[in-house]
Amino acid sequence: MTLERILETAISEATGTPFGPARSSDAGGGCIHQARLFEDEHRRFFVKTNRSDAAALFATEAQALTELVAAATALRIPRPITHGQHGAHAFLVLEYLPLGGRGGPAGYRQLGEQLAALHAVTASEHGWHTDNFIGSTPQPNTWQPSWSAFFRTQRLEHQLDLAQARGAGRRLIERGAKLAAHLDALLGDHHPTPSLLHGDLWGGNADFTRSGEPTIYDPATYYGDRETDLAMSELFGGFPTAFYEGYDAIWPRSDGYAVRRELYQLYHVLNHYNLFGGMYQQQAQRQIDRLLAEIGH
Repeated sequence: MTLERILETAISEATGTPFGPARSSDAGGGCIHQARLFEDEHRRFFVKTNRSDAAALFATEAQALTELVAAATALRIPRPITHGQHGAHAFLVLEYLPLGGRGGPAGYRQLGEQLAALHAVTASEHGWHTDNFIGSTPQPNTWQPSWSAFFRTQRLEHQLDLAQARGAGRRLIERGAKLAAHLDALLGDHHPTPSLLHGDLWGGNADFTRSGEPTIYDPATYYGDRETDLAMSELFGGFPTAFYEGYDAIWPRSDGYAVRRELYQLYHVLNHYNLFGGMYQQQAQRQIDRLLAEIGH
């Protein structure tokens, strides 16, 4: 059976309405999966495909989107339709959103306000009901009551272990381990409420529909410090100032955010080293050195 017929059958079963014959076109974007528009005469869907070993990535992304859709009061988030694996193929079918609208200052301010509202959805502990992925890297999410302990074990030490296996320099690993050991001193009295997070919020994972609705997608969801989403949003170019003004108008960031931003960005820089290598090792080393200097090491 061709991939097209597999998708037609899966969509028909998931929606309860026959779908097809369908035509497919490249949707562009993405460095991990193939993205395409899949449509018949009546309906259109956004589809991600990959080899069968990507099935777990698609399953956890569908779970994250389902949770975000249920929690979001205003943000437009694509609904997962179905996902699965057939032969050599894995797939994820999403609601099609007509993206490409212009945000402008008002739109980005609204995006910030709506993200703050999403972060107001909370849990009793940090983590998530299952492990998932950050990019294609496994992301452990074992529940923990302490944010410092969660970030140490589930985020920083996890990425350092992967970096060591990848061949990172001894200095990065040793200094990174020292930072992990002194994380309580760095975070001080910062004990955030576990907020529902996007988890991978950079400019490439946010957009506006053609009617101007803010939207976010491609999540790596868990419950944790809301500032991790904001820190990631500033890592690769950042969002316009209006986004942060809108967020802070609803829920201002706490004192000490600038230092925590460096720490939270380190997680993503280490992940980029583990995915792509290259200059990210030096960037991570500089961040670790700056963070250790904050606590006199």
